[in-house]
Amino acid sequence: MAKNTYNGIINIFKEKGYTSHDVVAKMRGILKQKKIGHSGTLDPDATGVLPVLLGNATVLSDMLTDKSKEYEAILLLGVSTDTQDISGEVLKKADTSSLKEDEVKSVIFSFLGEYMQLPPMYSALKVGGKKLVDLAREGKEVKREPRKVQIFDIDIIDISLPRVKFRAKVSKGTYIRTLCHDIGEKLLVGGCMESLIRTRVDRFDIKGAITLECVEERRDCINNDIMSVEEYFSFLPKINTSPEFDKYLHNGNKLKLDKDIESSELYRLYDSKDRFIAIYRKEMTELKPFKMFL
Repeated sequence: MAKNTYNGIINIFKEKGYTSHDVVAKMRGILKQKKIGHSGTLDPDATGVLPVLLGNATVLSDMLTDKSKEYEAILLLGVSTDTQDISGEVLKKADTSSLKEDEVKSVIFSFLGEYMQLPPMYSALKVGGKKLVDLAREGKEVKREPRKVQIFDIDIIDISLPRVKFRAKVSKGTYIRTLCHDIGEKLLVGGCMESLIRTRVDRFDIKGAITLECVEERRDCINNDIMSVEEYFSFLPKINTSPEFDKYLHNGNKLKLDKDIESSELYRLYDSKDRFIAIYRKEMTELKPFKMFL
C-alpha cells in the first residue's frame, strides 16, 4: 500500500449487506491506502451514514463514536427474535389486533430521556475478551449489565399497526433494535426492528453521504468529498505558538495557557508557520495534547 495520500473524514452511505469492516476494506482497495478506519459500527442489514476516517483522522474514532446519532426505523410489533431485528430467529409471535394507536404512541414516548438498556447478545460488545455475538452464535447467553442511554427525541412518522415508522435521536451506545424490543415488551406483545437507516452522525448527514461506487467513480477528485481534520475542528479557538515553542508543540509537550486566550475546553494548535498540528485540552493553566495530527 502507498503512503497515506488522503487525510480527513469522508461521509459514506453504507449499503445493505456490507459490514462496516467491509466498507473499510473496500475503501483501502479503492484509495490504495492502508490507514483507514470507521466510526460507529452499523449492522449489515442497516444502511446510512458511516463516517470513514482516512490517514491522520483515524485517531478521531473514539470522538465520533461518542457523538449523538439519528436514525429512522420501522418497528414491527407482535414478533420477537433472538437478534431483536427481523433477520433473527423468531422466538414468539403475539396478536396485535387489540393495540390502539394512542397506547402505542404513549409507550414509545415513555422512552424519551434516560433509561437503562440491556445490550443485546448479538452485539460487538466484549465479555471476558469474547464478542457477545460470537458467544450468541455458539448458543451461549452471558450476563450483561444494563447501560444508561438517552433518547433525546422521538418523532413518529407513520403508524400502520403492527408497524410503526419513527425517527430517533439517541446518545452513544444506544441500540435501536433493543429500543424496538423494549417498546414491544412494554406493550406486552413483543417487537423487533424491521429496518434501520442512520441519517446522521454528529454533523455528517445522509444528504451528503456518498456510496462506495461514487468513491470509485470520483477517485481522481475524491479530495473534494473529504473533510479535513482542521475543518472538522474549525469551531474551536485557534492558537499559534511562537518560533521558540514550535519544537515543544511538534513533540506533543505541555504548553502554558495565555490568560488572554478565549476560554474553551479544547483548542486548535498551530505552529509559527501556521501549520495545523494538534488539538490541545485545557487543564488549569496548562494545555495538554489531546489529539496529534503530525
